[in-house]
Amino acid sequence: MKMALLLFVLILMANTISGEDPYRFFNWNVTYGDIYPLGVKQQGILINGQFPGPQIDAVTNDNVIVSVYNSLDEPFLITWNGIQQRRNSWQDGVYGTNCPIPPGQNFTYILQFKDQIGSFFYFPSLAFHRAAGGYGGISISSRPMIPVPFPPPAGDFTILAGDWFKQNHTDLKAILDGGYDLPFPDGLLINGRGSNGFTFNVDQGKTYRLRISNVGLTTSINFRIQGHKMLLVEVEGTHTLQNTYSSLDIHLGQTYSVLVTADQPPQNYYMVVSTRFTSQVLTATSILRYTNSPGSFPAPPPGGPTIQIDWSLNQARSIRQNLTASGPRPNPQGSYHYGMVNFTRTIRLANSAPVINGKQRYAVNSVSFIPADTPLKIADYFKISGVFSLGTISDSPTGGGGYLQTSVMAADFRAFVEIVFENSEDTVQSWHIDGHFFFVVGMDGGPWSAASRASYNLRDGVSRSTVQVYPKSWTALYVPLDNVGMWNIRSQNWARQYLGQQFYLRVYSPVNSWRDEYPIPKNAITCGRASGRKTRPL
Repeated sequence: MKMALLLFVLILMANTISGEDPYRFFNWNVTYGDIYPLGVKQQGILINGQFPGPQIDAVTNDNVIVSVYNSLDEPFLITWNGIQQRRNSWQDGVYGTNCPIPPGQNFTYILQFKDQIGSFFYFPSLAFHRAAGGYGGISISSRPMIPVPFPPPAGDFTILAGDWFKQNHTDLKAILDGGYDLPFPDGLLINGRGSNGFTFNVDQGKTYRLRISNVGLTTSINFRIQGHKMLLVEVEGTHTLQNTYSSLDIHLGQTYSVLVTADQPPQNYYMVVSTRFTSQVLTATSILRYTNSPGSFPAPPPGGPTIQIDWSLNQARSIRQNLTASGPRPNPQGSYHYGMVNFTRTIRLANSAPVINGKQRYAVNSVSFIPADTPLKIADYFKISGVFSLGTISDSPTGGGGYLQTSVMAADFRAFVEIVFENSEDTVQSWHIDGHFFFVVGMDGGPWSAASRASYNLRDGVSRSTVQVYPKSWTALYVPLDNVGMWNIRSQNWARQYLGQQFYLRVYSPVNSWRDEYPIPKNAITCGRASGRKTRPL
């Protein structure tokens, strides 16, 4: 009997040890270096000497340990666009949750890609560093034995595209600090290079996965491949209905994953990125090269849509969840019937562009965010008064001008809310919510009202973390607030974000339990009014 019990304990221990989620370790050194993306020498941000930075490839539930050494002469932070940081806003990498990494020092991010699959990217979040590079791709594969709704591709390519300026990020920051808007971008980049600076090699007859992110600062883009169709399969962690597209609009901060089959005659083909909704159209190309190509191109690069908003709106409405596909767990994505859950609160958020104290600013519900002297999450943990106040941004537009405030909105853990982004301006907006996914239930032109709910998609709206709002239009979301923490809601137009178009959502649980939120990390950096405070003895 004792031997049987001992054998049982040993088997249980072996299963426990072997069942631990894997660890992946990355050591990054962040430096300045000379780059020439548009043929002009600039000061860029390199990670391990690379621009763009290293790719992170992982599997659902992996523990990803990223040790970042800041070799810049100024503070630095990295945020992980779309990574939910379950119970762990301490690792989110924005100033509202983290103290910056001081020059010459190190900080180790301890991330877990808990219950996530799909395509994302990381980028610097402080001091307009995003305009200098420092970004890279993230891909999270499904665990073995979890069915994926398409055959394994022959290859997997990350495409980081977006607008770029020839001026250094310090000059662009000075323009914004002076109260002015940025000039029009100078060009577009694909994986850190201008036109035809990058080649993707494919074998004829094989199918490849492309993970395409808009990592730009100010502009929506359209992506297309000469002579080829794209089968959309995933958007920011959600398997989608597998619709075929000739081109895709990708708005600021968004990521799309498509399958492309090399089913054309063996040649070189242009991969094209162009700006959307701009009076001047910028274009950049890369090369899709068949390995048996003689080196010729069939024709000039194909043109794409330019200012057609209805075309883009209809495409956006066609992007829906694949309800029969498994997500990160072995159950269909559609098993969460969001349309049958009653929301308990409606939050209406209107963007605006007020001039405050003679300077151009941007606002949400008339509040233009200004950073506090201490990260909000740190101040909340140490109960430091006077850093921020709850309720400093309203649940609905005020209709007023604009004012400066460290705006924080209170929310209850496990609430289910309706968020409506309202855009009365003439430009496309793009919004991101940290720490959560949301269901896109509707978007349309004109003002939003309660009657607009009659047009909501309550069955298979795509879930994601970044969404666009078209000019003079609205976009409605259903959001399960299932992640305790201090979470950034921001414009993905980085000039607007920098000049105040953001705020923080404090999702709060009165139960002080590790079940709801991890404790402050032992290696957390303290700063501001929290300088010198101890984190915890563990």
